[in-house]
Amino acid sequence: EIRKVPFQAGDMIMVYTTWDALERLEKDRDFIIITADYPHKEEIRPHKLGWALGFFALAMGLVLFTDLKLSIALLTGAIGMVLTGVLDIDEAYEAVSWKTVFLLASLIPLGYAVESTGTAKWIAEGVLTVVGDLPTWGIQTALAVLATVFTLVMSNVGATVLLVPLAVNIAIGIDANPSVFALIVAVATSNSFLIPTHQVNALIMGPAGYRVSDFMKAGGIMTLLFLIVMIGTLNLLGYQ
Repeated sequence: EIRKVPFQAGDMIMVYTTWDALERLEKDRDFIIITADYPHKEEIRPHKLGWALGFFALAMGLVLFTDLKLSIALLTGAIGMVLTGVLDIDEAYEAVSWKTVFLLASLIPLGYAVESTGTAKWIAEGVLTVVGDLPTWGIQTALAVLATVFTLVMSNVGATVLLVPLAVNIAIGIDANPSVFALIVAVATSNSFLIPTHQVNALIMGPAGYRVSDFMKAGGIMTLLFLIVMIGTLNLLGYQ
């Protein structure tokens, strides 16, 4: 038994124990925890329930009934929860997915560079020139795929502004309905399931522990279905 073993100065004992005991030992300076990746018990603060619900309702109210930006409205609720002790500053800091922050920080200037240097316009014009001899549904499909690709590397607003004039000109050139081509671009720029470059995808990537491959597996199917349903619906309804 370990209680019968004589100890000398400098001896070390490796302890294998339960999560609960490990959490208690972590507060003792006589012990060194060699693994920090274990399920900690969260502190429950039922007396803060009112503050939590109040600031949540405030944030939702600002989003729904004011012109305040979504980010500012939600940040207001988060700051209120920190100030009232619903969360402490360390918990708030740990809740931030810094991988997501840096991912978005790198994608935003990339999209701006692609748009401002004329690269996006050059690619769009080149692709649409190549598919110019296809039937109407083929051109629509190529346009939808192009809009989908663009919205993965730049904002959906930027992709729409860039591609709609090109789509309208193509529709006029082949004697098709320009409004349908513009609608295809507008809808396809929301088809951003494939990789976590869209802000919403990036925000759930960190907390959920998803990888890019996870998005490609599920998002690839969603992207394909999105395109098929959109193009099929427009053509089945007789829009040309």
